[in-house]
Amino acid sequence: MTNAETIAKLNEALEKLIVGYEELQNSYDTLKNENDKLNTEITNLKEKISSLEEDKRELEDNVNTLEDNTQKDSNNINSMLSKIEGLLGKKAHPAAPNYSKNGNAEQQEKKNQDEIKNVRQSLEEIVVESKEESSDSSSSENKIDLNRMASLLNGFNN
Repeated sequence: MTNAETIAKLNEALEKLIVGYEELQNSYDTLKNENDKLNTEITNLKEKISSLEEDKRELEDNVNTLEDNTQKDSNNINSMLSKIEGLLGKKAHPAAPNYSKNGNAEQQEKKNQDEIKNVRQSLEEIVVESKEESSDSSSSENKIDLNRMASLLNGFNN
């Protein structure tokens, strides 16, 4: 082998090395760009996760508030219902001695119990409607209904 042949082979090998190096450099650049994109995407996803966690906390707070309001409303309605039952019972008992012995007292008592059941059913309907409205309306509207029921109770006291 002559020097010219050796130099030609070395040049050929050197060109192959340069081409291989350029391909590796291009692959490295491509991978680096993909890595940067993925890192950006990871950052965006972390921000979205933080935002979703904050939204979740707010929703949990809202649920807790709604549960508290529902419990208060239920307690108020039960209290009003007890007052109504008490009022209906008071109106029935003072008149009881005036009944004759032919069973009118039992009929009046049954009538009073029916009235109590009707009032209880009406209030339960109001509670159901109130719960349905609470998902669509503010709690101030529910308070208006409770105030209206309180006014009705005051009317029973008269």
